[in-house]
Amino acid sequence: MLWRRRSTAARVAIRRRSPIAFFLLVFALSAPLQVLGALVEAPAWVPMDLPLSALMFVTPLVAALILVLREEGAAGVRRLLSRTADLRGIGLRWYAPILLTWPLVTALGYALMVASGAPLPEPHVALAALPVLLVVFVIAAAFEEAGWMGYAADPLRKRWGALNAGLVMGVVWGAWHLLPWSQVHPPAWVLWQFVGTVATRVLIFWLYGVTGGSVASAVLFHAMCNVSVALFPNDGSHYDPAFTAPVVVLAAVLVSVLWRPRTLADRRRPPRR
Repeated sequence: MLWRRRSTAARVAIRRRSPIAFFLLVFALSAPLQVLGALVEAPAWVPMDLPLSALMFVTPLVAALILVLREEGAAGVRRLLSRTADLRGIGLRWYAPILLTWPLVTALGYALMVASGAPLPEPHVALAALPVLLVVFVIAAAFEEAGWMGYAADPLRKRWGALNAGLVMGVVWGAWHLLPWSQVHPPAWVLWQFVGTVATRVLIFWLYGVTGGSVASAVLFHAMCNVSVALFPNDGSHYDPAFTAPVVVLAAVLVSVLWRPRTLADRRRPPRR
């Protein structure tokens, strides 16, 4: 497991990390981009009606690099970047939930929309765009998850346990997105997206746990979330979190029932009779 391979120096450095300092720095670095997004309309070529404030995806990595360089030096920076790209800790059996969960979520969400009678166009999924979307969203997810999971996850897990840490970070992660979402979507959409975001972070902590602390698992899962939404019929134009968020919440609840909340890595054992 990746956790067992870490050096004593690395484990000590991680225990000294301050998630609060990281969160505050991420919000501070994001503020100018959020103001820009509020003042300047995004060009027509920007996908999924994203505001310019979406460029703040770089700030979690920047914040993590600033703090790690100060606290752990160049060696800490190398460890952080290496963990973000290291796929070795992901067992083959975990690629299925990492890569398929969000496509299934969006498929179920679409089915619920059809069942509800919501007006929908003839479905079209632009699979030709998949390679480009994968590259773009993997890069964006790496910038984010190097900070969220690479820097802040372990101290949060140690203090509160994996499930509570996932909920705490999920709330912070959702709050970080509130202004950009609000710039292009109505309040009900924002509320459901927030709920789905918190549940998604719980699932990321679960995958992080079962893969022995693989940041790369979080990167791939996060990227597949964005790819699935971007491909949602049609080209993300009819994505509605009111239909996908309940599915993600159900998945997070299921994980919390089947795995021990403290680690989200160990399966619960049935009670002895």
